[in-house]
Amino acid sequence: MTETDEAGAFSAGAVWPSAHRDPSTGLVDLRRVGANPDHWYPVALSKNVRSRRTFAASFAGERIALYRGESGTVYALEDRCAHRQVPLSMGVVEGETLRCCYHAWAYRGDGRISQIPYLAKGDGRPPRGVRGYPVREAYGLVFAFPGDPDKAAATPLPDLPAFGSPRYKTMTYSRTVRCHYSFMHENLLDMNHQFLHRGVVGRLRPELLDSRTDERSVEARYLFSHAGGKRNRGASLLAAEGIGGSDSRDVMTIRTEYPYQTLDLVPENAERPAFRLWVAYVPEDAEQRRCHTFGLLMIEKPRIPGALQLAWPLIRRFTERVFAEDRMAVEAEQRAWDEQGEDRNREVFSLILDVREVLRTNGVPIRPRAGACGAASMCDGHDRGLFPGADSGTY
Repeated sequence: MTETDEAGAFSAGAVWPSAHRDPSTGLVDLRRVGANPDHWYPVALSKNVRSRRTFAASFAGERIALYRGESGTVYALEDRCAHRQVPLSMGVVEGETLRCCYHAWAYRGDGRISQIPYLAKGDGRPPRGVRGYPVREAYGLVFAFPGDPDKAAATPLPDLPAFGSPRYKTMTYSRTVRCHYSFMHENLLDMNHQFLHRGVVGRLRPELLDSRTDERSVEARYLFSHAGGKRNRGASLLAAEGIGGSDSRDVMTIRTEYPYQTLDLVPENAERPAFRLWVAYVPEDAEQRRCHTFGLLMIEKPRIPGALQLAWPLIRRFTERVFAEDRMAVEAEQRAWDEQGEDRNREVFSLILDVREVLRTNGVPIRPRAGACGAASMCDGHDRGLFPGADSGTY
């Protein structure tokens, strides 16, 4: 599968406007492809959604109000009061309900209105509520399902066996990056960009061993060897004296399995990965030119008790520096796209052409939102905030 293959149906039922296509190739501009909402996406760290408190999150321009009820359960609602559109994330949690800060309309966890304090006989019929999102907690993250709620139960969360394993300790990341999420997939999958990190890991020589691609995933295995240069101590500690820390060679396996991405590094002669990375790139704005990166870095514990705890600050500093350099590059790519008004990228690496096709095939068109639509209300001719039949239902 390559970028020059026939570009047919990129997703079931999707209609791609001609403005989204490259006139010379007929291909859809990947930077105009939206993330498919029919998946579980992390929208917050669990620790940030505190007991009886609210938290403002978003997915592709849809503002989401998270709140944790008195029972400890987390709920996710469209972040607007059905009355005056004031954000519900400004509201007050009472038991398992969320009360708007303005006129005290109260909402259940499914988004339905449970009380309007001053409602009297003869008043106009109130709306039934706002949209409620399926929500689950796992791996220290709050996941929401922004797509078709009927698909949520049958759609699995990512499987991370190393998380919580006594063999591994997890470092969590949560950062906003000002670029389309596809740039992030390309950045991690294409290990030929190690020159960017030469000041941190020295001179690394990646060799692509093999790769495989199907409709939903791309996987690549690289062999890394060190070719000299200054090596950061944090890199050595992270990879058990492997990558950047000794003359050993390491095998790195990177996989985009839509919509997530993983990376495993196995040092030479090791039985298990020295570390395993899981990451999700969640679009924040409606145009999807900004994404929130949630990452879980699961690091194997050494035989010496407490050694990893001592090394933790050095590893954190190293990974933050690498991430900062990657962010600099992908944000520069996004700025170029913005300035040029189109994707003039001329890719030659077949692996990246493959992942672009996977992202196109599984993505959906980004639908521009007119000012009248607001952040998450009247779009496509119907109110997404109301439940089916709300216009004829009873309070």
